[in-house]
Amino acid sequence: MENYERKIDFKLIMAIVATGIMAFAGVVIETAMNVTFPTLMKEFQVDTSTVQWITTGYLLILSIIIPASSFLKKRFSTKSLFVTAAIFFLAGTILDACAPSFSLLLSGRILQGFGAGIALPLMFNIVLEQVPFSHMGTMMGVATLILAVSPAVGPSFGGFVINYWGWRMIFISLLPLLIISLLIGIFSIRTIVKPVQIPFDWPSFILLAISFSSLIFATSSVGTLGWHNPLILSEFFICILTFIIFYKSASRKKNPIFHPSVFRIKTFTLSVIVIGIVQFICLGLGFLIPNYSQLVSGQKALVAGLLLLPGCIVGAFIPPFSGRLLDRIGAKRPILLGNICIIVAAFLYSILAQQITTMQFTIIYIIFTIGQGFSSGTSMTNGLRQLPENLSTDGNAVCTTIQQLAGAVGTAVVTTLVSAAQEQFPDQLPYATMLGSRDALFLLFALACIALICSMIIFRNIKKPQTT
Repeated sequence: MENYERKIDFKLIMAIVATGIMAFAGVVIETAMNVTFPTLMKEFQVDTSTVQWITTGYLLILSIIIPASSFLKKRFSTKSLFVTAAIFFLAGTILDACAPSFSLLLSGRILQGFGAGIALPLMFNIVLEQVPFSHMGTMMGVATLILAVSPAVGPSFGGFVINYWGWRMIFISLLPLLIISLLIGIFSIRTIVKPVQIPFDWPSFILLAISFSSLIFATSSVGTLGWHNPLILSEFFICILTFIIFYKSASRKKNPIFHPSVFRIKTFTLSVIVIGIVQFICLGLGFLIPNYSQLVSGQKALVAGLLLLPGCIVGAFIPPFSGRLLDRIGAKRPILLGNICIIVAAFLYSILAQQITTMQFTIIYIIFTIGQGFSSGTSMTNGLRQLPENLSTDGNAVCTTIQQLAGAVGTAVVTTLVSAAQEQFPDQLPYATMLGSRDALFLLFALACIALICSMIIFRNIKKPQTT
């Protein structure tokens, strides 16, 4: 099937739907669980720095598995990968629905991370491999829509479910959706490129796993140990050292886990930085807003979750529209507009943090989702267009990995800042949470400014996309 004609047909749409449902479920659970943190802390008698591993641990597994997606795509058929992902995800969801302890709940999240780590890049690989080039921006926008909307759906969904049925129903209610996804995928997903028998690059995989794990553990522990603690500094050192070793060794291999040469293309690398920053801000806000609403403003979980719903609805219309703009007028205006909106939202959050109202939270989040919708998917598509076609799968693995790693670090960093303030004022939880949230929001504003600068540099140095 190597001479496959790129066309948009029913099976292609259904394949994107099947992988999209699983990706959507993964991110919805991820952000829905943020609303449950106060409830889980009481039920399982754990603190803020421990409970956040429900999200951070899941994202860490994603970050470790996704880099292998380029190899998995070459080595196994697309359908077999999808079925494997579905089995892992279903097993983890069932375990979480029944978990009697925090450790088993975390184990279920890790199984879900394995499944989502395979499914997430699979969705984008199907688009890159089968969609006509003239419609690539639009279809990438549709695929990105799933990842853009689900972080906002999660807290609203989680708050509603917890308010009426309890946190376990979050997992139970998604089981039928996952089964439907599996059935659709078995029917519609096809393998375009024949699998190749190539060995797995275990040394590179282990180096990346150590690097990413060290980064997550370091950022998660800073709040309790401090930035100058020898253990924290050693973890950051290990993270940098192992990644450098990976980069140098993988550059010399014929079939590495993914080709690091993609980072030699400046416009792609800058696009990856923008994508990572936007995801960092998105997941950071996904943690901060529901917890601020409950712990500082005294709102119920339902209200805290619904704060993000209007932004979710508005943001749902942006990525496909942004993708069409990219196909027609290029990427510059959508990306710059998106990054400016993100800066405005982050700035307003940071200056209003001490006295922000529920309505202000909602309105500002709408501004953020508009910016995210214009920036994230368009930056990914534009970055991948700068790569030769034979490196598109590797580029997709890098983009998706950075998204999940940035989300994990974002959740860990903002949690660390909030936890540090809570430890400083243990008898004043609302006040301490507000102070920690304010510091985190200032950080998100600074990162949003860096994203805009990177985008401006991209379009000052942009070259025509390579197609050979």
